[in-house]
Amino acid sequence: MNLQLFLAALRARRRAFFLVLASTVLAAAAASLLLPKSYEASALLLVDAGREEQSLSNALLMPPRERVGYMQTQTDILTSERVARRVVRELRLADDPRLRARFEEQAEGRGSIEHWLTTALRKKLKIETSQSNVIQLRFAAPDPGYAARVVNGFAQAYVDTMLALRVEPTRQAALWFDEQLKSLRANLEQAQERLTRYQREEGIISADERGDVDNARLAELSSELVHAQERTIELRAREQQARGALAAGGLGRLPDVLASEAVRALKADVARGEAALEELATQYGPQHPRYRQRRAENEALRARLDAEAGRVVAGIANQRRQAERRAAELEAALAAQRAHLLGRKEGRNQLAVLTRDVETAQRTYETALQRAVVSQVESRASQTNVVLLNAALPPAKPARPRLALNLLLALAAGTLLGTGLVVLLEMSDRRVHLRSDLAAGLDAPLLGELGAWRPARGRLPSRRAGALPAPG
Repeated sequence: MNLQLFLAALRARRRAFFLVLASTVLAAAAASLLLPKSYEASALLLVDAGREEQSLSNALLMPPRERVGYMQTQTDILTSERVARRVVRELRLADDPRLRARFEEQAEGRGSIEHWLTTALRKKLKIETSQSNVIQLRFAAPDPGYAARVVNGFAQAYVDTMLALRVEPTRQAALWFDEQLKSLRANLEQAQERLTRYQREEGIISADERGDVDNARLAELSSELVHAQERTIELRAREQQARGALAAGGLGRLPDVLASEAVRALKADVARGEAALEELATQYGPQHPRYRQRRAENEALRARLDAEAGRVVAGIANQRRQAERRAAELEAALAAQRAHLLGRKEGRNQLAVLTRDVETAQRTYETALQRAVVSQVESRASQTNVVLLNAALPPAKPARPRLALNLLLALAAGTLLGTGLVVLLEMSDRRVHLRSDLAAGLDAPLLGELGAWRPARGRLPSRRAGALPAPG
């Protein structure tokens, strides 16, 4: 069936087409007028995922992927049973006689009215989100005031639930931290007491060895021992040199001997005696009594000189023995100081352990205290990151039924149904509408074509007028 044939069939069966179209439109209009009116109220909520005013934690911007999941989570919370149950309780819907009568009629007394209302509210509540942080709540009901109350109730219940979900965990955490702080404070006090008692018993103030008197004393003893050993070696060398010179009779050339005032005085006396002896030998000869007397005096001076030189050598030996004793004493004192330092080092190691225990307990206590302060502050929060942008107002016009939209839809549906009816009728009752139908259906020549009869302005045609045109 081509378009020309379809239009011809539609024109021929236009009564059936317009009858179906009119029936459909009238049925839609009647249904729209007879159906109960439904009013839809809406409210807008702003959920700022990256902002927490009453929080001590640093709020960071949320990545886009996490923001989508966060908004979906907020939608799930909005439609949760907890929020719906809160709406029922806050609005006291269970006390409404009409709702209670409807519950008795539909549920027949099975279950609780609160659960029935919660389920009904969750089914009718519509949530719409977009790429922004705004959530739209919509609720439809026959009563516009009831619809607005329910939407605003859901918005407030959602805000209260979000606040409760935020505050309850922090309040429990604050109580838990309070209990932990008691034990942590006791651990810190015990660690400090052990450290103080050990310092008092061992006499160790600091675990740092730098600037310690014991270390300074060890360094001083080490330095004195080195000097004493050097002094001992020096005196031992001088003593050996003096004993060698004493055996060879060359004490007069030793620096220690020459440094003695008595030796220098005796050497001067010996020199003067030798000069006097030579003079007497020249004057009187070696047999003269005065010469002999002078020689005896010179020998006595030499004996005294040798004795004085021996005392100098003995003094060197005595100094050497004193230096050796001093070195031995310093070695013993140095060994004792080292042993003392080793003992102190072990004590400092133990002191370092106790000090670290105190520092660890202190850090743990301070960290727990900070967390406890944060939990206590956040447990007293009175607002969340959810703000009610637009509260719902009772709608002035019903949302359903929509008469204009229903009529347009009925017009479209009636057109389709009428067209379908025309096609079905044409297929079941085939009629000739066009000249092409005869040419296609009958193998016969076409003699003529009658047009629609139109009377000539109130006058019937004459009998003598031909009904058919003249042939040829």
